[in-house]
Amino acid sequence: MSGRIPIHHLDAFTRRPFGGNPAAVCPLERWLDERTMQAIAAENQVAETAFFVGGQGRYAIRWFTPAAEVDLCGHATLASAHVVFERMEPALREVRFDSKSGELSVRRREGGLLELDFPARAPESVPMPATVAAAFGRPAREAWRSRDLMLVYESEAEVRALVPDFAAIAGLSDFGVIVTAPGDTVDFVSRFFAPRKGVPEDHATGSAHCTLTPYWAKRLGKMRLEARQISPRGAELFCTLAGDRVLIAGHVAPYLEGTITIDQPEHATP
Repeated sequence: MSGRIPIHHLDAFTRRPFGGNPAAVCPLERWLDERTMQAIAAENQVAETAFFVGGQGRYAIRWFTPAAEVDLCGHATLASAHVVFERMEPALREVRFDSKSGELSVRRREGGLLELDFPARAPESVPMPATVAAAFGRPAREAWRSRDLMLVYESEAEVRALVPDFAAIAGLSDFGVIVTAPGDTVDFVSRFFAPRKGVPEDHATGSAHCTLTPYWAKRLGKMRLEARQISPRGAELFCTLAGDRVLIAGHVAPYLEGTITIDQPEHATP
C-alpha cells in the first residue's frame, strides 16, 4: 500500500534558518512500522526525525536518529510543537506528548519562545575515564554521569578548542558525551557528541540540558540560566530548574515542508 506522509524540516533553538539543530517532523494518522520510521530517519540524515500521532492537544511521539531510536529528544520535540501550533491546532497554548520518557509538554511563551517541560537528569560525580584525554585532545576538570557522560572544562575557549576523536568517543559505553564550561557571555556553554547513535556532533541538544541545568544551577546558585551550545551552527537555550523538572525554552525557524511517498505495510505496529 503506497502512502503519502507530510514532512516538515525545521531548525530548533535558533531565531533563523541555518542555525540551531535541524529536525524532521512527520505527523502521522497512524503509526508506521518501526523499520519504516528508521529508514525515513536514515534517509533524512538530520540528528532526529520525530513521528507523532494523536490530536486535540495530546500526541504520542517517537524520535529516531539516522541509526537508532532514542528515549528523549528536545529539539525535535520543540519542532514538533511548532508544527502542532502553527499548522494543526493554532488555538492551543500547550501541547502534551506521551513518550518513552513519560509525559512531556510544550507551552507558548512571550516573544515567540516555546518552552519544553522535561524530566531533570541530575548527574553524579564519577572517576575520570582514562580515555578522555585521547578522545578530546585534553583532560577535563571533572567527570559526571547521568544517561550521558558529562565532562567539565575550565573555560569556553577550552570547549571550543576540543578536537574530538569520534572513534574513541564511540568506544565509550555512554549514550553520548557532553562537554561543558562556564560561558563568557552566558551562564554556561556546551557541546554534545553521540557517534554511537549516528550523531557525531549534535548542534543543539535539549536532552543534554536535562543534565546540564541541575549541575549549573547548583554550581552557580541560580535556577534560571542562559545557555549556548557552541556547535558549528550554534544554538541558544533558556533553562530553568523546577524541582525534578527542567524547563528549556527556545525558538524554532521553519525551513521546508513537503511530502514523503513510500510503500507502507498493511499493518503497522507502534
